[in-house]
Amino acid sequence: MAIEKKFIEDSIVKLNVSRYLGKELSRAGFSKVDIQKTPVLTRITVYVLNPGRVIGRGGKTIDALTDSIKKRFGIENPQISVMEVENKSLEPLLVAKDITIKLEKGINARKVVQFTLRNIMENGALGAEIIVNGKLAAKGARAKSIKKNVGYIPKAGDVVNLVREAYAVAYPKYGAIGVKVRIVPPGTKFPDREVKKLEIPRAITNG
Repeated sequence: MAIEKKFIEDSIVKLNVSRYLGKELSRAGFSKVDIQKTPVLTRITVYVLNPGRVIGRGGKTIDALTDSIKKRFGIENPQISVMEVENKSLEPLLVAKDITIKLEKGINARKVVQFTLRNIMENGALGAEIIVNGKLAAKGARAKSIKKNVGYIPKAGDVVNLVREAYAVAYPKYGAIGVKVRIVPPGTKFPDREVKKLEIPRAITNG
């Protein structure tokens, strides 16, 4: 029980650190964080669009962030490293946030989903799924849901861990809209099948 309790506590800390970094580094284009705890230190690898914003002049920003994490979450000897996102079109959180920005500008939700799916697949993804749910029309309209996918997206089993997933919320004038993005990145190897890059369907290319 003691081991299970410690595992749960560590998982909660990792989740809270991830949420904190997502908020603090939003202007740097925060995408994701990888946290690995060892007996000596805790390695925190942050993936962002603009590493310079995280590091700061002379490393002052990253030093302050490290100190904040240490005090706020009680993590001893945190070591933060910053990695630049290679392709923002394959990072679910960045994609989801981009969709929310477009929705808040009043761009048609179906067109946004169609365009975004096409862009994801054109960047080499093996599969992608976008779910948009909420007030998609003017004030007084009922909540609706748009769900579109293309390529291979596993829904069950351990292989779902190979799918990148993120969620964001748009806040247009007429109500909140949830956006969920799932992406199977290029080169993903599945133990039960071979998945090759799919030719983008006309329904997506002509959207």
